[in-house]
Amino acid sequence: MPTPSSNSRRHFLKTAIAAGISTSYLSSFTAWASPASKKVRHAQVGVFRRGAHDLRNIASHPNVEIVALCDINKTKLQAAATRFPKARLYQDWREMLAKEANHIDSVCISTPDHMHAPIAMRAMQLGKHVFCQKPLTHTVYEGRQLAKTAAEKKLVTQMGTQIASTFSNRMTEKLLKEGAIGKIKEIYCWSNKNARAAASAIAPNATPLTQPAGNPLPPEGPPPATLDWDGWIGVAPTRPCRRQFYHSGAWRKWQDFGGGHLGDMGCHILNTPLSALGMPAPISIQTQVDPEWIKDALRYRESFPLWQIIEYTFPGSKITAGKTVKLTWSDGGKLPLHKFKPLVGNNPLPTEGMLAIGTKGVLLLPHVSIAPKIYPKRKLAAVKFENTNHYHQYIDAILANKPAMAISRFPLAAPLSEAVLLGVIAARFPGKSLQWNTKAMKFSNHPAANKSLRTTYRKGWEEKGL
Repeated sequence: MPTPSSNSRRHFLKTAIAAGISTSYLSSFTAWASPASKKVRHAQVGVFRRGAHDLRNIASHPNVEIVALCDINKTKLQAAATRFPKARLYQDWREMLAKEANHIDSVCISTPDHMHAPIAMRAMQLGKHVFCQKPLTHTVYEGRQLAKTAAEKKLVTQMGTQIASTFSNRMTEKLLKEGAIGKIKEIYCWSNKNARAAASAIAPNATPLTQPAGNPLPPEGPPPATLDWDGWIGVAPTRPCRRQFYHSGAWRKWQDFGGGHLGDMGCHILNTPLSALGMPAPISIQTQVDPEWIKDALRYRESFPLWQIIEYTFPGSKITAGKTVKLTWSDGGKLPLHKFKPLVGNNPLPTEGMLAIGTKGVLLLPHVSIAPKIYPKRKLAAVKFENTNHYHQYIDAILANKPAMAISRFPLAAPLSEAVLLGVIAARFPGKSLQWNTKAMKFSNHPAANKSLRTTYRKGWEEKGL
């Protein structure tokens, strides 16, 4: 009987050939082998939605034993426990790490962004390997500290940018590096998710992000009896509970907990072009945003704009046409279609993706695709690439004691997340060209923007190293 990986490869071959991709590209399909005798004892923090997905995928590795589960919501925790009846259950991650320190090897963090760094740092200080969802952290400082700790302790780490391990993204990176479209002149990345529809599906007419300017917040109320509200707020400033307003998904729309559209999708879509460029730090960042957001003091202070256009300038490299290269991020329907039509003709553009413009053509990478597309279409020289299961890659790296096997390890994930987080900050200062000094970790021309590079944790939630 075919294995899942052989089925995936067969499907990829058929689709790639149908799309006009030369079979010479399909020269390598590898998976890491792992020792059959050793078990990685694993703990999961956050078991709902993305957490359930992460848990299921990590648990699917034959050399993983799920030892402990943690979630601030008892109902969700009990539901997850039905699949892992031997796992010990916790509602507080601090208690779990204290009691399970001698019984676990690995921790996965699938929480809102603001809790990534404190949980990851505590786990790594205990010598545990860590898988953490994207973006790696909520602030630039946190990301640098996690990367430093992971490297110093030689721990296996992985950020949850699963598509970084797929055929299409690995192949795209190699194509860009090897000059398939010539030297890179400009890059566009976008996510045109409908902000109003996405948020309304979670909390109809509830958040300032989706309301007309001036609409009041919904009433405060007690949290559900099964929810540890103080634990959910964690390191962030405390606030009253407003049901379906912060918890259960809408948290991405709030500055204290998430990073808006860019924070949600940026690490996925920017990963491939920035990896091809060598993961450089930006030189400058300039933004345009939804003007109604700026006019509403509540929305500006608490949430994110309905749309934004962020222009990054990165240093050039041997694969760029100039000494610098511009990368433009847009969301909320601000993709410049008029610029792309002459490049891709009548071919439809995906809702989310990346377009690299080169001296000899353009490369289009739809988000979550089977293969990139190059215009004008032509047969290309062979390149090698590989496909691995992102979660299994992390576990196999632990088993092999080789941190470098993890493609999104923290020392690489932190610079990617940093570029995203700098864009999130820059959106609060539209029209300003913020000059970034990466060595000094500050905006050299905007002291106000520097205040968002680091945050003070709530009293009682301070974390060593952060």
